[in-house]
Amino acid sequence: MPSFDIVSEVDMHEINNAIDQAVREVGTRFDLKGVDASIELSDETIMISAPEEFQINQIESIVRDKLTSRKVDTRALEPGQVEGAGKVKRKTYQLRQGIDRDTAKTITKMTKDSKLKVQAQINGDKLRVQGKKRDDLQQLMALLREADLDTPLQFDNFRD
Repeated sequence: MPSFDIVSEVDMHEINNAIDQAVREVGTRFDLKGVDASIELSDETIMISAPEEFQINQIESIVRDKLTSRKVDTRALEPGQVEGAGKVKRKTYQLRQGIDRDTAKTITKMTKDSKLKVQAQINGDKLRVQGKKRDDLQQLMALLREADLDTPLQFDNFRD
């Protein structure tokens, strides 16, 4: 019986490379010259710090651009609030790994509403989808790609 897994994972190596590129660009950009701005990556958290909030927004766009160029979906970033601490303001971003319960239930409901002969089963932070025909599974993949979910999805472990 053909099956595949629906997961939401980010490649930490690519994120590390994108952050390194962003740090280099922040150091060479004319509008950020002489500004005490930094980007730090620790575990699954990205912290941007700068003296002003508009500079944080500029650095954020640099980081998103670098992540996009490294083929990392920026929907995996969950932004926090801007925190002011003295002369420096900070903003943290959490990297979302895995599919949360609500999104998993939404995907399962979409699978049932599609009237395809497939079954979705929640396994922790991923979903296993099984069906009798490969074509049904591929139609479900296309349906989920077109769906407006705020979580990036990848399809792996396709078995015939």
